[in-house]
Amino acid sequence: MPAIPYWHVDAFSSAAFGGNQAAVMLWEDDFPPDEIMRSIGEENNFAETAFVVPCDTPEADWHLRWFTPECEIRLCGHATLAAGHVLLEQGAGSPVRFLTRQAGVLTVQRGEGGYELALPAIATMPGEWPEAVAALGAGPQLIRRSPDGYNVFLFESEAAVRALAPDFGALAAMGDHQFICTAPGNDTDVVSRVFVPGAGVPEDSVTGSAHAVLTPFWAERLGRSEFTAYQASRRGGLLTCRLDGATAWLGGPCVTVVEGMFRY
Repeated sequence: MPAIPYWHVDAFSSAAFGGNQAAVMLWEDDFPPDEIMRSIGEENNFAETAFVVPCDTPEADWHLRWFTPECEIRLCGHATLAAGHVLLEQGAGSPVRFLTRQAGVLTVQRGEGGYELALPAIATMPGEWPEAVAALGAGPQLIRRSPDGYNVFLFESEAAVRALAPDFGALAAMGDHQFICTAPGNDTDVVSRVFVPGAGVPEDSVTGSAHAVLTPFWAERLGRSEFTAYQASRRGGLLTCRLDGATAWLGGPCVTVVEGMFRY
């Protein structure tokens, strides 16, 4: 049976049992077949498993792909942060550069309070989606959408975001969209909850890619490039967000809770 180095990391958390869980798996030569990666993602049953392979191109150090329990996805922030954490703890130089299939080159570097992750800032435009509003069960103040499936629903208060009880089946039937529900926070500048049931993640714990959307969205509304954010899932997670041109820098710690070998 193949034995693959494996790490279970809680990303955007300084202690076990917080933040968002990710598996990180390091291959020596090349990715395994897609069906194997999908099966491993299902076996791990985390929101994402990060698959990492050495890269010999000048622009990056590693290739990176992500699988949910059901499918490969375009972009995942917390599992990228987790992969950077693992490699930096294993002695890689900072920054760590990942070449991805659909999101370009992503960077993780050491930073104040842990790590900083650079993601492409994702712009959204005003839109309407009455079916999604009905499935969320509450009316937002406004809706912003992107062609890549990132959808922002702005609510008036943190209490309104926390009270949401979506119809996950109805949301899943709309495809593998992110439904990003956000409002001004009580103890942080911004609060959010993120639902991705169409990709097998009914409610995500702490979503880096969603904050690549929220960073330009809230920077414009707040009138400043830096702010603090809290994702109000059951596990919860704190992030710092900074907009630098076309880049969203997300900051936070990681902790490794399991290290070993994955056999299949």
